Amino acid sequence: MRFGVVTFPGSNCDYDSYMVIKDQLRKDVEFIWHKDSDVSGFDCIILPGGFSYGDYLRTGAIARYSPVMGSVIEYANNGGLVIGICNGFQILLESGLLPGAMLRNRSLQFICKHVYLRCDNNETPFSNRLNVGDVLKIPIAHTDGNYYWYQADVQELERYRQVVFRYCTPTGEVTDKANPNGSANNIAGICNKTRNVFGMMPHPERASEALLGSADGLGIFQSIVAYAASGVTA
Repeated sequence: MRFGVVTFPGSNCDYDSYMVIKDQLRKDVEFIWHKDSDVSGFDCIILPGGFSYGDYLRTGAIARYSPVMGSVIEYANNGGLVIGICNGFQILLESGLLPGAMLRNRSLQFICKHVYLRCDNNETPFSNRLNVGDVLKIPIAHTDGNYYWYQADVQELERYRQVVFRYCTPTGEVTDKANPNGSANNIAGICNKTRNVFGMMPHPERASEALLGSADGLGIFQSIVAYAASGVTA
């Protein structure tokens, strides 16, 4: 299996993602520069966290028009697996590959800490190695991580089971107190209707080995590998 990690000017988690794939999964992985247009030959593309193009406008708004994104959009529309983490999630929203938008955290402050996520859908390429109800300890690091969409549209997300992870307590309770940024319905990660595009604000690549304080994020990457090995198409 071959992963591609897109690097934008301002990306700062591209090497983290690269090392998880290379050292923990022991799979082939290459960087994809933001000016490249060829994304063929990859089994999964990762849009990493960071501050693409400085995020001087809405987060991810400039990166959405980067040359590589036209190819990534085409790749995803043809069924290719794409995962966006933190800023990568924001880019997926700006590009229209996932629905909704990001607002400033309700505290109006940057938040960097470990949080807890509950898996609410394990029937995706990104969560199939988990069980529904599993609680993961994974860090967040963002200022604009407050997921928003119109109420009727959030209900549609729920109806189609596109919410993959929610912020929760250590015991799996979904409460407002456990919601670090004010996201609608405690949403931490969603997928598209066809399940091949997934975005999440927490950083699983920063929680993929015990040395980092948690290895809970590794299951997300292992799910991608297991899905690809199964030969099932999204």
